[in-house]
Amino acid sequence: MTQLSAAQKPSDGSKALYGGKGTRRITVRDIALAKERGEKWPMLTAYDAMTASVFDEAGIPVMLVGDSAGNCHLGYESTVPVTLDEMTMLSAAVVRGTSRALIVADLPFGSYQEGPVQALRSATRLIKDAGAGAVKLEGGERSYEQIRLLVEAGIPVMAHIGLTPQSVNAMGYRVQGRGEEAAAQLLRDAKAVQDAGAFAVVLELVPAELAAEVTRSLHIPTVGIGAGAETDAQVLVWTDMLGLTGGRVPKFVKKYADLREVMGNAAKAFAEDVVGGTFPLEEHSVH
Repeated sequence: MTQLSAAQKPSDGSKALYGGKGTRRITVRDIALAKERGEKWPMLTAYDAMTASVFDEAGIPVMLVGDSAGNCHLGYESTVPVTLDEMTMLSAAVVRGTSRALIVADLPFGSYQEGPVQALRSATRLIKDAGAGAVKLEGGERSYEQIRLLVEAGIPVMAHIGLTPQSVNAMGYRVQGRGEEAAAQLLRDAKAVQDAGAFAVVLELVPAELAAEVTRSLHIPTVGIGAGAETDAQVLVWTDMLGLTGGRVPKFVKKYADLREVMGNAAKAFAEDVVGGTFPLEEHSVH
């Protein structure tokens, strides 16, 4: 492992992304240094200021304003209908609710597929109007030129390969990279986004062995979601992680709480108090 000089270490005096004591924003340089140190780190999605502030206080170093908001909060059946206006609004809210985390904003479907110029125009909105620190876009080799132009313009890019939800109509929700040919293509995609200048790459729903191989072959961090334990970081959708999502959740999700039950019970208790005349009481009243 490469030894870092004092000048190369994060300027807030803390080596760890997670649990660090600094108050400045995490940067893509911190992410790169974590890879050199062999340090794993967590990432969660966030879509509003209040939730983001909780995660920021908990020390989550990177938050993704994902177009998964379409499923979790906007009532869409997939991420495809999410608009750039919606992503700009949600990203700005998350930025306002945080002081330390690096905020990565998704480029939604239709905002970068036309080519590099469209991608730059869309990413500029998320950086300039919303205040995001980086953007994320889907695709490997096919998104090389978009990533390259954004990076040349000074916009940090997190890439996303494997299962790419914006392509659900073409590929469906299934494991990517199985079989020799598919695995070789995923490796080519990973190296393409690295060569284009991406500072990190999300690997979604990829066999653990392949994700480990990709992680070893890249000098940029890999962020796994359903990609085994050998990636440099892990990300989950926060409503899945906290048990707020109804119905079935993917196999790779670990539920750390059951907020759906907690919130439901609280709502029922409130309703029963109102119907029974036990809320509000004198102590809840003003005169």
